[in-house]
Amino acid sequence: MTKEALLRYGKPKRIYSDNGKIYRAEPLQYACAELGITLIHTQPYDPQSKWKIERFFRTVQTRFYPLLEMNSPKSLEELNERFWKWLEEDYHRKPHASLNGKTPHEVFQSQVHLVSFVEDSDWLDSIFLKREYRKVKADGTITLNKQLYEVPPRFIGQSIELRYDEQGVYVYEDGQRVAEAVLVRFEDNAYVKRHRSPFATVPVEGGENDV
Repeated sequence: MTKEALLRYGKPKRIYSDNGKIYRAEPLQYACAELGITLIHTQPYDPQSKWKIERFFRTVQTRFYPLLEMNSPKSLEELNERFWKWLEEDYHRKPHASLNGKTPHEVFQSQVHLVSFVEDSDWLDSIFLKREYRKVKADGTITLNKQLYEVPPRFIGQSIELRYDEQGVYVYEDGQRVAEAVLVRFEDNAYVKRHRSPFATVPVEGGENDV
């Protein structure tokens, strides 16, 4: 939802949220840092600090929820589509007392020249990925979430940045995606020759080792 809002309406100066787990999670904090957005959380146990958020939720409950009761969505995608349609055609087109009787759409359009839009949706996807750092083992593998992945051999011995979601695991350098980590399937692994570290010792005649 946050990514969709950024693509539609551009980058805000601040995001004001409650203390829900998703708003405290690292992916949102990383994304806001890269976008130059200040992330502000409401004070715990202080209803007055989040009255605007609660007021919007009440509006959703009274004006959007009844539409779902009349015709239940068949999927999450349909629910999201219908919510955005309601937001654009209903909520943003109704006058708000807090906006001196103007609609949110009118106020946004009057200041749209000040908005900085995000045009690269792929880049936006990348900054919302979860992130971890791992040192690549001598056989060119790393472990993430109890699963084994193989990365290109040039990363052997290095600490690398991984970004991932449900679709895959990717290697990043200087903010750029440079490779994809491949899940190792143990049923196939017995037939695959693993990469050998260039720093591994190699036995030679006489019992000595060269590096």
